[in-house]
Amino acid sequence: MNDDDDDRPDRRERRVPSSRAGRLGAFGRLAGGVAGGMLAEGARRVARGERPRLRDAILTPANAMRLADRLSHLRGAAMKLGQMISMDAGDMLPPDLAAILARVREQADRMPPGQLRDVLDAEWGKGWLGRFERFDVRPIAAASIGQVHRAVTKDGRELAIKVQYPGVRESIDADVDNVATLLRVSNLLPRELDISPLLAEAKRQLHEEADYVREGEQLMRYRERLAGEEAFVVPAVAADFSTARVLAMDFVPGRPIEELESAPQDERDRVTRAIIALVLRELFEFGVMQTDPNFANYRYQPDSGRLVLLDFGATRAVDADVAESYRRLLAAGMAKDRDGVRQAALGAGFVGDGVLAGHGERFDRMIDIIIAEMHRDGPFDFGDRAFVAVLRDEGLEMAQDRATWHIPPVETLFVQRKISGTALLGARLRAKVDVRALVAPYVADDPRSA
Repeated sequence: MNDDDDDRPDRRERRVPSSRAGRLGAFGRLAGGVAGGMLAEGARRVARGERPRLRDAILTPANAMRLADRLSHLRGAAMKLGQMISMDAGDMLPPDLAAILARVREQADRMPPGQLRDVLDAEWGKGWLGRFERFDVRPIAAASIGQVHRAVTKDGRELAIKVQYPGVRESIDADVDNVATLLRVSNLLPRELDISPLLAEAKRQLHEEADYVREGEQLMRYRERLAGEEAFVVPAVAADFSTARVLAMDFVPGRPIEELESAPQDERDRVTRAIIALVLRELFEFGVMQTDPNFANYRYQPDSGRLVLLDFGATRAVDADVAESYRRLLAAGMAKDRDGVRQAALGAGFVGDGVLAGHGERFDRMIDIIIAEMHRDGPFDFGDRAFVAVLRDEGLEMAQDRATWHIPPVETLFVQRKISGTALLGARLRAKVDVRALVAPYVADDPRSA
């Protein structure tokens, strides 16, 4: 094994807790740390003469740091759910908390070499190292379910090999339940809100993501869909090194997409436009969407200008009714039809009756803001986020009324997660894109869009 790969200081080697008792103990320490931080914050606020609110005492930078650290250690479904929360909350969190929780999206702890060898011995059999000219022990990426190693086979193929953390697949159901319990006991979720359908779907999706055979099949299907495309590169699976817990594929060089932040404006715009166009094709043409918008799933090739697409574990079919609900919503927005947007949002399940009954005027103001942004002169400026703060404030005001709390259909949630994450990437790159022109072909048959 070769270990001369880049050793970034923000990466740590910690064994993945693979037993049920070990993972439960980690959750217990996390809950205890958050509770202790909550009490300390409450005491500080009392000392300042304030009346502390439970939510404010929980959502502190110190507790966010505890959460990010512990989830990065646990990996698996626990970290995956933390990534979802941090990305989906996005602009809805205060900037300091959002910045800390963003760490959960960026890098997990890595397995020590001994634990890595144990996993590969079990999957490939002892003596597997003899099949390689080079195998880098330090991962080039470490995420929630597995970490990726670069290797060169004896016959000269350069591969990226994703190795699943031990115990991750077996712990999915318990991890999801434990995260849900943390949200309940912290009072961040009201007890009357039924999240059981969402939890069941999260478990199903995570089991699919932990099935590397399925992911390899989805990767190859995307490779076929995008064959000949100038904008994208999709690696091919190396079947002779792939198992249910190891996914091997061609190593395709690329840089983190965040490095485009320093690229010329027109290049940032071009790349973001290509990603948005792909999301629209997934929604309205393919009927299949890779629903994980984590930035690490895109790599950028400066020489060719192409995007490398990675990680297809979260690929899922898009229900035709969900696609149609988005088409109606976009058509109404393009037509500046506030009533149409309101009805489409209600029909799609984005909001419940409680919002319209108790906060109809406030919701209409939010719609007006979005429509105005859609119809500003020139391309949409993802870097101009002033309107997001206004929407956040309006949304937080509504959220004080728990009668407005509502969970959209799970199929809609996964699609919206991809759309929201794509918008966050556009904001990160400060891109300017004529989104209306990209959307127009998909709503052209709606009379409102004429």
